[in-house]
Amino acid sequence: MTLILNVLWFIFGGWISGLLWLLAGVILAVTIVGMPWSIAAFRMAGFSFAPFGKAAVPRTLDGYLGSGDLEVVLNVVWLVFAGWWLALHHVILAAMLAVTIIGIPFAFQHLKLAGLSLAPVGKMVIAV
Repeated sequence: MTLILNVLWFIFGGWISGLLWLLAGVILAVTIVGMPWSIAAFRMAGFSFAPFGKAAVPRTLDGYLGSGDLEVVLNVVWLVFAGWWLALHHVILAAMLAVTIIGIPFAFQHLKLAGLSLAPVGKMVIAV
């Protein structure tokens, strides 16, 4: 069932969301300063291409970023420069999909991605 939902998701617009995440990651990767955000954006692009059967959870801080305070700073900068427009994209698509009964599961996935769009640094994607 997860495979079918992911295929339908990708065909009917998931590729657009994934490409927007990739675009954000590429723009950030152009500069060395943007690398922490580009890594998070690429991770979320993969999640956005096929979100069913996956969840984003907080990553442990065992030396990767060093401190939760750094993640907060990175997420605030992300929110100001990129997070809000990705979240807006997902919320608009969720509202459009929620109009139909068939679109409701896809709308929930967009809302999940909208929340992640606001603070993707410090998250990892796992299979559920």
